[in-house]
Amino acid sequence: MRSIHVALVGLGFGAEFIPIYLHHPGVASLTICDPDDRVLQEWGNRYQVERRARSLAEVLAASDIDAVHLVTPISLHVPQTLAALAVGKHCACTVPMATRIADLQAIVAAQRESGKNYMMMETQVYGREFLFAQQLVESGAIGKLQFLRGCHYQDDEGWPWYWKGLPPFWYGTHAIAPLLALAQTRAEKVHCFGTGTMRAELVQQYGNPYPMETAIFRLAGTDIAAEATRSLFHVGRDYQEGFYVYGERAVYEWPQVAGEEPVLFRIAPLEGLKGERGRPVTAERVRVPDYADRLPAEIRRFTTASVYDETNPHLSFLQGGGHGGSHPHLVHEFVQSILEGRPPRIDAVTAADWCAAGICAHESAIRDGALVMTPRFDEG
Repeated sequence: MRSIHVALVGLGFGAEFIPIYLHHPGVASLTICDPDDRVLQEWGNRYQVERRARSLAEVLAASDIDAVHLVTPISLHVPQTLAALAVGKHCACTVPMATRIADLQAIVAAQRESGKNYMMMETQVYGREFLFAQQLVESGAIGKLQFLRGCHYQDDEGWPWYWKGLPPFWYGTHAIAPLLALAQTRAEKVHCFGTGTMRAELVQQYGNPYPMETAIFRLAGTDIAAEATRSLFHVGRDYQEGFYVYGERAVYEWPQVAGEEPVLFRIAPLEGLKGERGRPVTAERVRVPDYADRLPAEIRRFTTASVYDETNPHLSFLQGGGHGGSHPHLVHEFVQSILEGRPPRIDAVTAADWCAAGICAHESAIRDGALVMTPRFDEG
């Protein structure tokens, strides 16, 4: 295949991807879909998108559409993903893949049966900050990995109904995914504690009593532990999606305040140490490259340009600091994986591993920190 026909479903935050698909050299045409006709016409007219659909059923019935990108509410991810794969369409979906282990298993099985690509569109592993940390690890500058930490703090007051009282780690991939991606493995087991008190009306929908959860994972096939913390309500912290990489030679730490640069600590080598107590450590703020040069020229500008800004705000984009310029990288990986006939980097098994870590963490929290083993998805 030299080009594909793509449908983008959900034009709230999803509208951010319209110009990227329109300009990607591997995309022959774009269909946009939203049940709200006003939203559909507004974005269609703005970008002169001719093909418009009001339902996923219309998209799935179109024989010439090769791939579907779902940017829809969490409760719709599983049925919509299964429906797309069932009719033989490649499927990308915003996070999370699912919030139940059985649903993760169902999507992995459906992807295998269909032979089509599934990709979870996790922004954190394509943001410039992650790509920089990945370079540090792969180049040996960090040295042997010793520990990893992730966090995602967010206040969901006033968000749509399905966020009310959501178990924090059911939407934990922004905190967990970069840790597992850097270590190139899965979480094998977890202990997690819920902490704090939730307002009674927020407990009712999911039976979750915790506004915040913190987990410690043992990473499969390694001697590394990783810690992640997630909050959704009742925590007076500004928004942050961050991760910290602790290595034998250096440590990379996410900035505490939005707009600042990350910090890279380097420790002096053991060689030459002459009886001192502790080795000297240097600290510097580092300017992270943009990595737009990894993309086709036609979409490079979208690492910094967006349909959303202060004059046309959308919290999913603005609170995340633009998601590190990740959106064109995600689109490019999804499209190229189809054109090249290979699995995407965040394939069904990888996505299931990342989501299962959070689902099992919440199970542990409900059981007062009991050990929970995470299932495998690469068998069968």
